Order: sequence, then structure tokens, then C-alpha cells
Amino acid sequence: MRWIKQIYDCFNAYKLWFFILITTDLLFSFLAWLAYPETFKMLVGLMIVFTLAMISMSVFIIIRKQKIIEAAFQDFLLEPNETNEERLCRVSPKTHWSFIRRMGSVIRSYQSELNDQVIELTDYENYIEGWVHEIKKPLSLMTLVLDNRSDEMSPLVRRRMFHVRDQMLGDVERILYFARLGATHKDYIFESINLLAFCKQTIEDHQTLLDEVGFQIQFTGEEVEILSDRKGLAFILEQIIFNSTKYVVQNQDNPILKFEMVYDEVSDQTILHISDNGPGVSEEDLPFIFDKGFTGSRGTYTRQATGMGLFLVSKMAYDLAIQLDAKSELGSGLIISLIFPNVKQ
Repeated sequence: MRWIKQIYDCFNAYKLWFFILITTDLLFSFLAWLAYPETFKMLVGLMIVFTLAMISMSVFIIIRKQKIIEAAFQDFLLEPNETNEERLCRVSPKTHWSFIRRMGSVIRSYQSELNDQVIELTDYENYIEGWVHEIKKPLSLMTLVLDNRSDEMSPLVRRRMFHVRDQMLGDVERILYFARLGATHKDYIFESINLLAFCKQTIEDHQTLLDEVGFQIQFTGEEVEILSDRKGLAFILEQIIFNSTKYVVQNQDNPILKFEMVYDEVSDQTILHISDNGPGVSEEDLPFIFDKGFTGSRGTYTRQATGMGLFLVSKMAYDLAIQLDAKSELGSGLIISLIFPNVKQ
């Protein structure tokens, strides 16, 4: 069907010339009928054959030339250098040359700016990754001091030091993951995980952070097994924990962080509800809490938000095929639900 469309396009593009040719034939037929009535049919027959031959030859030449122009134009778009520009000019009508040269100049200018931006972005990513690896050295030194010299510190100072270290580690993890968002290869390893035990282990790893804000941890539900990547799932849980500790109301009497394992028989899915009793999120802000850079419009949540933690959670959850859901009302806490995919092993 493609050749039919090409012929139609050809007739449509040169319809004026075909109209003039047919009009000329009609005029010739009329003159032949007046001048040579005895040979009128033979002359008209010859004229029709000649006209059809001319139209067929014209269509063939136009389509063939159009294919040559399209091939040259495609090469020019893929690599708009001066060589391909000259080649396109040679196969195109001379009236188009100035347009082609201007287009080539503009494309090469934009391409040069794009290449400069790519180089700057690559340098920036390399700097960020280098900085992350450098900052791990003083963090390791801090951990070494806390492990070996903690008896020289008061309990309050030691707890504050662990708290600061854990916060810095969380910030480093976020930067590192953000820098890798655009990577084509991601080294996820999916394996069976006991969800309840995994949540308890994650809490133990960040116990000092939770102790600093006085969080009470609650677990409900029975042990369930899911299939996921340990590092990715730990990153999601850590960010949700950091999010809850960051927005705990100052002087809140009894901050609670609750993990609830639920198996939904209807959908045959495992769901983990993580809830706190913090300041919550207003109804108008709730649909946007996973958006990049969204910091809310009012309340305690707004003043300390960076808009990156839950955004990175949504990105990691997407990579691991985990659905996210959030429920909240201002002043009544926040519930984030992780709906794990139903995978048949």
C-alpha cells in the first residue's frame, strides 16, 4: 500500500501541472475534432497513450528523486555535518539550498550546546560520586571512634553522635541513589525475604535515630515472605523512617512508628502499612508527596521538607515493582503502604 500512497502524494504535490497537461489535451482534442474529423479518433487515441506515458514516466522520476532526497535528508538529520549538507543540496531543488544551509547551521549550533551540557553534566556526576566516596572516609573514622572510644563520652553525647552519623549516612545514600537514577544497568538481586524480620533488622540498624526522637516501635501481623531486592527494600524503609523522624512534632508526648503486615486474600497480595502519629499531610498535598521537590503548602511538614526522600522512595519502588499508597489527614499522622507484587515462584 505504500506505493499507492506515494503515487497519491505525487499527484497531490504536482496537481497543478497535471491539471494543465489534461487541459492542454482537451484543447488539442477539440482542435483535432474541428480540423481532422475523419482521423479524430486515431489522433485522440494517440494523444491519450502519449499522455499516460508522460504521466507514468513523470511519476516514476518524481518518486525516485523523492527517495534520493529522503535518504540524503535522513543522513543529514542523523549527522548534520557540512558533507551531508552539501549532498542534500545537490539532490534538492536549488530554491531549497538557502533553507537547507540555514537549517544545518542552526542544528550544528544546538548540537554544540548540547554536547557542552552533556560534558558539564558528566563532570558534575563524577564530582558527586567522588564526593560521596570521600565523605565516607570521615564517616568511617567517626564510626571507629564511636566503637572504640564511646566509654569516654557521656551517654547523651554518644547517642547524639550516633544520631548525626546515621543522618549523614542516610543523606549520602540518597545522593548516591539520586546520581544513579539515570543508569541503564542496576544491580538488583531479587530473593525471598521474611518481611517482618527484615523490618525489625532495619529498625535495629537505625535504633539510635529512633531513640533520639523517642519513637515507640510497634509490629503487628504475622511473618510473610516476599520476593524483592534487599538493598532496594532497605533503602525504601530507611527513607520512610527518616521521613517520620524528620517530621515528628516537637515535644510530641508519645511518637509511634507502626509496621503492619497484611495479606489481602482478594488480591492475593502482601501489603506493608507503615504509619506514624506525626503532623500528617493535608488533603490537598497528599496526591503530590511522591513528586520531586514537592514540599507541601503549610504545616510542620513544609518547614523541614526537601521534597527528595519520598521522591526517591517512589523511584526505587517503581524499579522493584512495588505499588505505593499514602493516606493521611492533617494532624492525624501518615500511612504509607507498600503493595508487593504477587510473584509465582
